[in-house]
Amino acid sequence: MKLFIDGDAFPNLLKPITLKAIEKKSIETYVISNKKINVGKSSYITYVIVELGADEADNKIVELINENDLAITADIPLANRILEKNAHAIDHRGELYTQDNIKEYLAYRNLMQELRDAGELTKGPKPFDKKDAQKFANTLNSFIQKYV
Repeated sequence: MKLFIDGDAFPNLLKPITLKAIEKKSIETYVISNKKINVGKSSYITYVIVELGADEADNKIVELINENDLAITADIPLANRILEKNAHAIDHRGELYTQDNIKEYLAYRNLMQELRDAGELTKGPKPFDKKDAQKFANTLNSFIQKYV
């Protein structure tokens, strides 16, 4: 299993958690972004910077990811593309995207986008906090226990 990190919006609280897992299990990891992102220093991490553009990092992840690999992303359309390749995706708050829940997440995301496009003021996600980081750590560790 390889790990892919959608680096452009990767929360700082998750960097040490992820680095520890990478080092502990010697996981080949790719951090894909359109600017320099530092998760940490590790011989297992390859940093890939793509050209600027809305979906350049997403497209690179989809190009490189294979069946049973894992991606960390909060981008729901990207998570859907990853699942279509029979790979796995976890969001920053510890939600494991699955074939059973991804369509619901996409529908909700699209509804909220339509409301914003129509001029509705919608609340964004709640601020990322230590509880979210803990849930992420638990989900990541459970996944690694099962697949690595």
